[in-house]
Amino acid sequence: MNDVNIPVADVQGALDSRRIAINKAGIKSIRHPVKIIDKGRRAQHVIATFDMHASLSHRLKGVHMSRFVEILNSSTRIISVKSFESVVNAVVRKLETESGGVEMTFPYFMSKAAPITGISSLMDYQVTFTGKIHEGAYYFTLKVVVPVTSLCPCSKQVSAYGAHNQRSHMSISVCPNSSIWIEDLIKLAEDQASCEVYGLLKRTDEKYVTEKAYDNPKFVEDVVRDVAAALNRDVRIDAYVVESENFESIHNHSAYAVIERNKLQNP
Repeated sequence: MNDVNIPVADVQGALDSRRIAINKAGIKSIRHPVKIIDKGRRAQHVIATFDMHASLSHRLKGVHMSRFVEILNSSTRIISVKSFESVVNAVVRKLETESGGVEMTFPYFMSKAAPITGISSLMDYQVTFTGKIHEGAYYFTLKVVVPVTSLCPCSKQVSAYGAHNQRSHMSISVCPNSSIWIEDLIKLAEDQASCEVYGLLKRTDEKYVTEKAYDNPKFVEDVVRDVAAALNRDVRIDAYVVESENFESIHNHSAYAVIERNKLQNP
């Protein structure tokens, strides 16, 4: 006997007597394969982790959670900064709600050549797309986490020789007003560090990156200020948050700094 056509009660669609609206209800940490379009117009296959939510009227008991999964499985799985809006629109449309959002986090790989030998290796960066629709308007945030090297200016100044350095995680979140690529933000972050981080280095490369960092010392405050200055000059960016965490090599704590700015409110 086929049970597909047997009527089943829609409990989520039932009325709720408490008359309390819910801002966000949905699913978290669901993994799904997608293709990310890179700056070279190539498709990169990754496994992304999704958080998806919709607002819920005070009249209804619950959202139809299965519809979020249906959206993921019915999409083309080819996603770019520009096309991500269609995924968020699908949430609002399929959940029949006024507002909703999607957060997608994934590893993004880029091939980097070592500075002296030119040997190529892959570097991975954590990237997050966050999109939401509220009162008919679409809002998008692109975030990248970029590992870099920083070298302490104080250590260099006070020491007869050497200086302590650390690997840092530089995080840049931007609200763009036009097209922007993941690679653009990664390069911006790496350009402002004491030195870049590479996947593969030979001895001559190690000599180069060590000396480059030594010649370019920066406090965590210097790093975020330099990135903020570059973002201030970028007309594609309406708002941003830049932060850096330096995993100290001589302390049992991290050094940390953050700058936030909405350029539309503070021109």
